Amino acid sequence: MIIASQKRKENIAEYLLYMWQIEDIIRANGLDIDRIRHNVIDRYDITDAQRAEMTEWYESLIDMMRREGVTQSGHLQINKNVLADMVRLHQALLKDPRFADYTAEFYRTLPYIVELRSKAGEAKAGEIETCFNALYGMLLLRLQGKEISPETAEAIRSISAFIALLAKDYKLDEEDKLFDNNDLADSPTSQPSEEKIG
Repeated sequence: MIIASQKRKENIAEYLLYMWQIEDIIRANGLDIDRIRHNVIDRYDITDAQRAEMTEWYESLIDMMRREGVTQSGHLQINKNVLADMVRLHQALLKDPRFADYTAEFYRTLPYIVELRSKAGEAKAGEIETCFNALYGMLLLRLQGKEISPETAEAIRSISAFIALLAKDYKLDEEDKLFDNNDLADSPTSQPSEEKIG
């Protein structure tokens, strides 16, 4: 919860990947708050008040997962909404000629996205969701200590750079610094970012 709120303010892409990981941690602990308290919460060096707040946060997520029917797989609506917001911004940036750098980064990454989508059989997943699925898959492989082929590593590097650029623009948009008064006609030019996700 503390990490989530920090990531939400700083980097929306890292936040979404973190929240997907939280969903999986909850599932791995059988949606059991006692197991989560023992395996997760108690490992943090925090105050009793913070521990109570964190427990309440996990309990609310467990409740949402049950109500939304995502106890086995899938994502919470709050996380789907973040992804949908990113998709909307992505589409707006592609339509605006002033964001030529963003568009170029997207088209550099698109062959990797298409290839990953066909390998994973993700016909319904859009480009941005496919990117996040790839980044999350890479995170899981790293956590498991599995080897990654040079081709996969190159695809992830490209996807990471592209998503980092989208996350940067998302933050600017939230601060009303991307589009002047949300008017695409007055938007500044997006610059590429060296920052990467994952």
